[in-house]
Amino acid sequence: MAKGKEKLDKGQRKALRAARKQRSRERRSQLWQAFKIQREQDKWLIPIMVGAIVGTTLLLFGFGWLLSAQWLFLPMGLILGFLLAFMLFGRRVTKTVYKKAEGQTGAAAWALDSLRGPWKVTNAVAGTTHLDAVHRVLGRPGVILVGEGAPHRVKGLLAQEKKRVSRLVGNTPIYEIVVGNGDDQIPLPKLQKAMNRLPKNITRKQMDALDSRLAAIASRTSGPAMPKGPVPGGGKMKSVQRSIRRR
Repeated sequence: MAKGKEKLDKGQRKALRAARKQRSRERRSQLWQAFKIQREQDKWLIPIMVGAIVGTTLLLFGFGWLLSAQWLFLPMGLILGFLLAFMLFGRRVTKTVYKKAEGQTGAAAWALDSLRGPWKVTNAVAGTTHLDAVHRVLGRPGVILVGEGAPHRVKGLLAQEKKRVSRLVGNTPIYEIVVGNGDDQIPLPKLQKAMNRLPKNITRKQMDALDSRLAAIASRTSGPAMPKGPVPGGGKMKSVQRSIRRR
């Protein structure tokens, strides 16, 4: 029995190693594809990445030369340079993605789904057949209502949803954000940053209690089904609207 158990454990370890290698290959493949796409659209990508590597390496090499330890600092400069180049690559990819998504239907919902941390996102809790929508986010700041669409319609949607939510959350702060590039609006690329800058007003236990209460109105009211990601205007928009009207 002991030998059988030992063989089973070895088999499990082998399967885990194979799974890790497969995930690693997939990540490398995704990064390479992202790099090729970004390189085609961003002529400054390679010069900036090469500049980060060379500049950081020379800086640390020069610092090491002053200490008579330049050959010790050289590999450190290369490693830090590659790390800096990778960070710059990631930021430029993110900037490109947000630039393409900005102004498209469902972009705010897509950005909220990418939030990191203890956030509970419920998309399209209210909306119109024009695909204006209000998304509800529960987090440490309290309840955040995020609207996207035509400002004159979104304003009314936010007011209605705030009235519904306030009946259940009591004194919990309720924030309203409208995504856009107009006055008193938050541009899509800055949405996540704006959310993370809100003050922490409630604990995680309070979040769980509020989530249970809000689930009650979620079962009674719901907006139109939003697309899973940004959708450009035109034919696709019209087909989504027709499907909403049939409901």
